[in-house]
Amino acid sequence: MATGEADAEGAAYVEGSLLTEGVLERRRYQLRLADTAAETHTLVCLPTGLGKTTVSLLVTARRLEAVGGRALLLAPTKPLVRQHADFYREALSIPDDDVVVFTGEVSPDDRADLWGDARVVVATPQVVENDLVGGRVSLASVTHVTFDECHRATGDYAYNYIAERYHRDADRPLVTGMSASPGGDEAAILQVCENLGVETVEVMTEEDADVAEYTHDTDVEWRTVELPAAVLEIRDALNDVVRDRLTRLKELGVCSTTQPDLSQKQLNEVRGRLQELIDNGDSDGFEGMSVHAEVMKLRQAVTLVETQSVEALRRYFERQREAARSSGASKADQRLVSDPSVREAMRRAEAYDALHPKYSRTRRLTAETLGIENGDRVIVFTESRDTAEALTEFLGEHFAVRRFVGQGDRQGSDGMTQRQQQDTLESFRQGEFEVLVSTSVAEEGLDVPEVDLVLFYEPVPTAIRSVQRKGRTGRQTEGRVVVLMAEDTRDEAYFWISRRREEEMEEELRALKEVADEVDAELAQSDLGSFADEDATTTTTTTTNASTGDDAGASDESEPDTPDADRAELTDFAAVAAGESDEEPAGTVASAGAGGGGDGDGDGAEAVEVVVDQRELESSIARDLSLREGVETRLETLAVGDYVVVLLEGEGLYGERDVHPNAIRGALASLAVDFDASVLRTADEDGTADMLATVAEREQTVADREVSVHGEKQSRTLDEQQEYVVSSIADVGPVTARALLAHFGTVEAVMTAREDDLLEVDGVGEVTATRLREVVGSEYDPS
Repeated sequence: MATGEADAEGAAYVEGSLLTEGVLERRRYQLRLADTAAETHTLVCLPTGLGKTTVSLLVTARRLEAVGGRALLLAPTKPLVRQHADFYREALSIPDDDVVVFTGEVSPDDRADLWGDARVVVATPQVVENDLVGGRVSLASVTHVTFDECHRATGDYAYNYIAERYHRDADRPLVTGMSASPGGDEAAILQVCENLGVETVEVMTEEDADVAEYTHDTDVEWRTVELPAAVLEIRDALNDVVRDRLTRLKELGVCSTTQPDLSQKQLNEVRGRLQELIDNGDSDGFEGMSVHAEVMKLRQAVTLVETQSVEALRRYFERQREAARSSGASKADQRLVSDPSVREAMRRAEAYDALHPKYSRTRRLTAETLGIENGDRVIVFTESRDTAEALTEFLGEHFAVRRFVGQGDRQGSDGMTQRQQQDTLESFRQGEFEVLVSTSVAEEGLDVPEVDLVLFYEPVPTAIRSVQRKGRTGRQTEGRVVVLMAEDTRDEAYFWISRRREEEMEEELRALKEVADEVDAELAQSDLGSFADEDATTTTTTTTNASTGDDAGASDESEPDTPDADRAELTDFAAVAAGESDEEPAGTVASAGAGGGGDGDGDGAEAVEVVVDQRELESSIARDLSLREGVETRLETLAVGDYVVVLLEGEGLYGERDVHPNAIRGALASLAVDFDASVLRTADEDGTADMLATVAEREQTVADREVSVHGEKQSRTLDEQQEYVVSSIADVGPVTARALLAHFGTVEAVMTAREDDLLEVDGVGEVTATRLREVVGSEYDPS
């Protein structure tokens, strides 16, 4: 890379054989960071808005020029993926088609086809994780991976799995992690580094001379508001009910206080004690869990009326009433809305017609910024979708306002599509409206224009989110950050938590910067080599069911084909018990189809194949199996459930809430007697993976059986047989099969359709259409 000529205004630009001329302004700190990141696995810590993505792009350009291969940039949200892809197409002097986007909106088959020709792939991590588990893509030729917003690399987040696979599979790996706030303390930062295989940390703050010239002051102003008596009365009525429920939990011996301001940590401890009662066969545990659920709902109601608005509380109450009237209503739902004190609080909320003081303060601060101070833009952040909706309507009476929320629809509130989100931000950038009211979806890395005021409707209780949000102002000009705080409410607790954590993070970053050599040494001593050297025990063939995260496009999703009522009931039991939620402590059930896919010779040299149903990807079993030596995983949507082995995973099988032990025994008996299925026990997901691997190896390398995902013959209706025939072609799957049959009318018409006609069907992309025509129209050649 070199410094280019200055333009008419004196700005210098970075030059390179793969860089578009006159796009990347030369900033010394970015070049310094890129120099380091191009040589070793690096975590780049840089304040929001100062060009972390530019650093990554510079490294990518160097790697593609010097080493070749392809680059992978991962970002946590689809809007952020689109934004990065647009930037890379603008700044890299390669054809736009060489930069491809992978999200759940792109079908799996199309992604597999695009991967082969792409030089840069910009993707959500869940999609890449699923494609790796399914064997659709290989990381062998990827020479640079960027993990954007890499502070997410904790727990079971997809970044961790991808990093492990990358270090294991890539011929010449290079990792760059990027974040403005990598963790709340040094231990958290080091954990992120180890999870990603990072070997060095580069930290720059506003105090660095190279950075300071591009930043401006963003002092935080805390503004307190006093709640009116009528709002406090609603809150106090709800707290009285909380005290009553906590009294019952105290009588059960699982709670030591009846004060409604107990922390979430204390409530989690109460739940743990209740679970112990259930595991020990004490029926009081079930009652306590129901009461605990009421307390959680009541605390949410108190939080809304204290920190959000009475309008937000009214919307919440309405959802609770709807839940209580539903066919699957829990006892906690029904007791909550029928309690006299709760009903009185509902009545008072309905009668309240005054402004919440946060509303009026928000309006005043916005007017000051846009009017008196001649500002151009204001962002209002809130944690609540209900508040975002109500504030947009309220502020819209005085200013040009739009909302910015997530893509998921909620009762009474439609989400925003990706296109709507992009259009809204572009309109805001162009000055078509003045105020953006946003939920947390706009926090991480999304290119929200610099603004004159960032207003937090409530304090942010985590350092990461606070830093991310404050980064939206102060990039080009001095701006204000104002946080509203209701007196004598949870806001005050969040205030102190936020202040303490942010100070801790700033101190940790300073300390990390000061002792970078020591940190790098500690990282060097960590077992990063385990990514490549991890032992694998055995192999497995499994099928699972449940698209995760962004991998939820029509081509990824399908419904199980269950023509037989008894078989459907068995399938449902296995899927429900398969342990999709961390909240369920009872034993789980996983199923393994008979068969495997490989011509193993019995000596373990050949890999065994694991067929994973896409609807089971929330479980870690498929990921664990794909990391094992000698195992190849493949994704399909399995339409039948002929169970050969049923695995009961975990402890406390008979302690599941609302499931009588005799019902579980009956199900197990039916599996063994009626369906001739073997029932085995495993301790955890690792044990399940080991067991499935052993079964698969015996089936494929010992018994030399082939994988058959269509199961045994069974009685089917005519339409089911038609769907079955079409779905078996070119991995079409049952959902697309139904769409094809609905469009063309007959199996014969589907088989004889032209490729252009096939593309008119929802869910059919170019890859699927081409393969279908290839399968139907090609000569049979068994050789």
